[in-house]
Amino acid sequence: MTRPVTPTLDRVAGPSDLKALSDTELARLAQELRAETVSAVSETGGHLGSSLGVVELTVAIHAVFNTPFDKLIWDVGHQCYPHKILTGRRDRIRTLRQEGGLSGFTKRSESEYDPFGAAHSSTSISAALGFTLGRDMGQPTGDAIAVIGDGSISAGMAYEALNNAGHEGRRLFVILNDNEMSIAPPTGAMSRYLSGLYAGSPLGPLKDMAEGFERALPGPLRDSARRARQLVTGMPGGGTLFEELGFSYLGPIDGHDMGALLPVLRAARARATGPVLLHVCTVKGKGYEPAESSADKYHGVAKFDVASGTQAKGKPGAPSYTSVFGKALTEEAARDPRIMAVTAAMPDGTGVATMAKRFPSRVFDVGIAEQHGVTFAAGMAASGLRPFAAIYSTFLQRGYDQVVHDVALQNLPVRFAIDRAGLVGADGATHAGAFDVAYLANLPNFTVMAAADEAELVHMVATAAAHDAGPIAFRYPRGEGTGVALPERGEVLEIGKGRVVREGSHVAILSFGAHLAECIAAAEALEARGVTATVADARFAKPLDTALIAQLADHHGALITVEQGAEGGFGAHVLHHLARSGRLDRGLAIRTMTLPDRFIDQASPARMYAEAGLTAGDIAATALQALGVASVPAAGAATGRRA
Repeated sequence: MTRPVTPTLDRVAGPSDLKALSDTELARLAQELRAETVSAVSETGGHLGSSLGVVELTVAIHAVFNTPFDKLIWDVGHQCYPHKILTGRRDRIRTLRQEGGLSGFTKRSESEYDPFGAAHSSTSISAALGFTLGRDMGQPTGDAIAVIGDGSISAGMAYEALNNAGHEGRRLFVILNDNEMSIAPPTGAMSRYLSGLYAGSPLGPLKDMAEGFERALPGPLRDSARRARQLVTGMPGGGTLFEELGFSYLGPIDGHDMGALLPVLRAARARATGPVLLHVCTVKGKGYEPAESSADKYHGVAKFDVASGTQAKGKPGAPSYTSVFGKALTEEAARDPRIMAVTAAMPDGTGVATMAKRFPSRVFDVGIAEQHGVTFAAGMAASGLRPFAAIYSTFLQRGYDQVVHDVALQNLPVRFAIDRAGLVGADGATHAGAFDVAYLANLPNFTVMAAADEAELVHMVATAAAHDAGPIAFRYPRGEGTGVALPERGEVLEIGKGRVVREGSHVAILSFGAHLAECIAAAEALEARGVTATVADARFAKPLDTALIAQLADHHGALITVEQGAEGGFGAHVLHHLARSGRLDRGLAIRTMTLPDRFIDQASPARMYAEAGLTAGDIAATALQALGVASVPAAGAATGRRA
């Protein structure tokens, strides 16, 4: 009787178990790991294509290096699902990106195998160099391996780190995961050559290995490999840019050929004395046909059926804020040829792809380069154009010096369309748009708006397009709108003027941004208890509508500000104004409701706002507390004053 074969993946409790596997078993493990990744993400959704592209690379690194003593640092971290499965988290992988579950990125508090957390790009080489210095200064850490994609390595920070690492000359491994091109050598040819390199004794210098790659290939393939090197380095013939920076350059290598990866990693680990860059070519979505054939390679997916690849669709509802912005911007661009759009590697995510289809010469994707994108837009504005910089709140943080120095200081009319404002759900704390109001509203010359709903967003696009007096920003959340009717054309709003949407007597609730619906729901809950509330939409955090604030403060017993942002934002500006105007000396009860002073892990946006204490019930309870209501007052009894 034939004994059933135990799947290789079932024999792996952690990376140390890979040391006992043969190269053939490691190749089989990679296939099982790919299937497990597809199965898990079909239940959770997430970044599938990038994870499938590094399956073999993940297995090879953990098989060759001694993690967690050796520090494996994934740039961005969205490709780390296979890594999590191999590092003792397989039993929890189906909690990925769920409330209380595994993060969709690397996270130090989650595992010792995640030595450096990430979710924004281009940080891995800097961090790896920091670990390398720690090792050389006697800290209990081994080699550092940074895995960075071809998109991430285009950012300025990555080149700063490469330059510094080359200057330091310390032993460091950078693996360039290049999924923009692929090489497919004849079966076994590259494997035989590389195996021979590693088997030879003694091993040749790494530079000889690098030169030997191309010499060993057949003519046409040798030309392809040479072109691949030139495309990445930008240097035809001779040394590569990486070599000029002080790195030993190896590649390009087929990142899905275990027979290629294992010998090169082993040889590099055995011989390296300084910094090494290994150029590995991979395919996003590798091994899962629906992902490979998809235009976006299943970069980010909802739950899906494994057999067909069909993704689950949400219930039909209101259009997303992003799509409303994209359409409104396109319509404004049709009326004004000076309108341009700039995005940093997120044309679809920010909605400017809609404008690009109609006006391709007026939309610019600068890559993962927010700093450049902001100053690029500033230059456009200085020339007389009307640029919209469409950047997620969390990513605009990367270009803050440019926002200050190149835009605000020069009072240039760059329009900032800030998507993903507030809490964003499954991507968690790393992608929360919590800080933009605080970091923009404190800058001279800036106008800062927030859309209460999708119709307001259309008005704010029109307002920004018409605003040439200085920089202007408007923020809006991720996901569907509220379902309000959209105007045929946006109305140019009066700068610094809010609106009252509901009138009451006892308490005023002043909302800034997309929490207006919760504020209205809170007012309805209060009314059921006999407490009437005025609800106002501030629209602007800067300049404040001081007349509206005065009206609310003078005619109500309490004033509650509500925003989807951190402390130091809209509510703080209202407090400053009230203090300067002397109204705080008159016994006005005021409460500012913001995101708490801590990071909130992934869950649904509704659950995250509940944890933040920003539900309609929380707003109503805060209003009652501010009024000091122990029992329900009669209408108008709180102050005797009316709004």
